[in-house]
Amino acid sequence: MTLWYLTRGAGVVALLLLTASTVLGVLTAGRWRSERWPRFAVAELHRNLTLLAMAFVGIHVGTTIADAYAPVGVKDVFVPFASHYRPIWLGLGALAFDVLLAIAISSALRRHIGYRSWRVLHWSAYASWPLALAHALGSGSDARTGWMALLAVACGAAVVLAIAGRLIASRSRALQLLAGAATFGLAIVLGAWYAAGPSKRGWASRAGTPASLLKKTTVASPQLVAARPTTGFSGRVVGRLSSSGPDAFGNAAIAIALATRGGEPGLVKLTIWGTALDDGGVQMTRSEVSFADARTGTVYTGTIVGLEGTLVTADVTSQDGSTLRLVMRLQIDAGSVTGAIRASATDGVSG
Repeated sequence: MTLWYLTRGAGVVALLLLTASTVLGVLTAGRWRSERWPRFAVAELHRNLTLLAMAFVGIHVGTTIADAYAPVGVKDVFVPFASHYRPIWLGLGALAFDVLLAIAISSALRRHIGYRSWRVLHWSAYASWPLALAHALGSGSDARTGWMALLAVACGAAVVLAIAGRLIASRSRALQLLAGAATFGLAIVLGAWYAAGPSKRGWASRAGTPASLLKKTTVASPQLVAARPTTGFSGRVVGRLSSSGPDAFGNAAIAIALATRGGEPGLVKLTIWGTALDDGGVQMTRSEVSFADARTGTVYTGTIVGLEGTLVTADVTSQDGSTLRLVMRLQIDAGSVTGAIRASATDGVSG
């Protein structure tokens, strides 16, 4: 779990640093300066940001390889589109990494390869930014979260504004039209792709996540066991609780993973979003509940309809319209969850 958080955090920080480096690179190419920031200072800051971005990319890559959850090896980091795990989107990240490595190596050998060759290679660095952004949204586990969407929009806006300022200062009308069309066209394509892809449910499967990992992810989520879900079941449960937030707006989320003691295994996921409370709880604003019957493969989804202290009531419905009411009495102690669950078939009407 620690490696997973490190991978996500390092990836987000690397994207922010790469965005800042790209913006400064565009401004430096346009010979931008101010009284407080002469050109040499901007160029030095650009260089340091790029080096720092590469350091966080290195952490991101290292923790991804070390984390045994996803089958990503050393080869997959350098060879694009060779991975069995989300090959396209991981491949874009590998391409961005290769470009950054080429820039670092060429900068170290600048005296030997000449300024002109170095300059040509250096310009390819700008390709690493859209590749990194597409990789973050296509393979990142936070792609559907609101904060990640806002961060991606902010990064895109910063780069687009920097390029727009560079074009305004350019004396070449043809360059303005060509670069402007390419930049805004790319922004529109990325936005449309995100809206139709990573922001939608089921993206993990469509992105190329192996079926074995999807099953593993479900088991790791709030889960359960059912003998006969169409007629009901009951039993004891044990599991874990995880939480995130609060963010700058006071929003937080809580997820609970459960498994019954004995019986046939099944899967349940409880996720609660809301405003963080002083005692560590959350005042619920919305929720998601899923239950997968391992015996029949039937998946039920729904929401929490009752939350009173340790008593949680949820209604979940399958694709064929069958509805179950899940009633759980849970006890939480330092991240561990124990309790009891009872499920019964209903007519789909909340009581």
